[in-house]
Amino acid sequence: MDACGSVRGDPGSASSALDQGATVARNKPWSSCSDRTTRMTRAAIIAAMPGELKPFLNENAKEGWAHERRGNVHLWRLTWANGNEWVAACGGAGVAAATRAFAEVEKEGPVDLVISTGWAGALGDEFAAGRAFDVGKVVDARTGERFEASTLSHADVLLVTSPIVAGEGEKQRLTASYGGGLVDMEAAGVARLAAMRGIPFCCVKGVSDGFRDRLPDFNRFISPGGEFRLAGFILYSLMRPWHWPALVRMGENSRKAAGEIAELLYEILNERGIISKPNGYPDLQH
Repeated sequence: MDACGSVRGDPGSASSALDQGATVARNKPWSSCSDRTTRMTRAAIIAAMPGELKPFLNENAKEGWAHERRGNVHLWRLTWANGNEWVAACGGAGVAAATRAFAEVEKEGPVDLVISTGWAGALGDEFAAGRAFDVGKVVDARTGERFEASTLSHADVLLVTSPIVAGEGEKQRLTASYGGGLVDMEAAGVARLAAMRGIPFCCVKGVSDGFRDRLPDFNRFISPGGEFRLAGFILYSLMRPWHWPALVRMGENSRKAAGEIAELLYEILNERGIISKPNGYPDLQH
């Protein structure tokens, strides 16, 4: 059992709970932990697209991220002097892609903390585009499974994981079914893997598009493997100038949200005792 009361090394019991459709509540909020400085060995940060992690990776560029690509999965590894390691992985959009990314991280050893991060759509006007949020609950729209996430301050933000990119109509349907919150395509898959392994799960999402934004249908440009077909999307968009203002706003909001994602990732890693952040810069905690 870890310092927050999570059972370690019992994937069978987690699988049983999932088979029964039970709510998974393994990961307790850190504020309830008796030891808030538990040292992690490996922290996995799972996103869909490299752009979602650009500010986070750039801020630590001087520390020397090691990058490699395995198939469709991009991996960045940063090892600190005391053996703590951050591994960021991007495998594309969707649960299957996130699962592949997680599997690549685990090839080098077990993970002690996993964070699902990246861009999401808003399911309510209160979730402003360009902002990032610490998610407390994740629900899989396909199966109805619910997962709790460890948070910095008892965050109660709900995230719905959908098998498709949610446009305006789908957002309204999901809001009617689950209430306000955010929608993505990966977090429930990452949460399920964390629950099966009995490790802490966190979720940080930045809002790229607002609840009422009208955007092109991105689903037609996502390959079965989760890769975004950028060239095809650019050609499609050039032929439809009425989409340009919304796409420009989305690009700016995505940039701002990625910056806020980086800040929240630092807060989470620092809260877990992996780093200290004097003068705003991450540094190894001795």
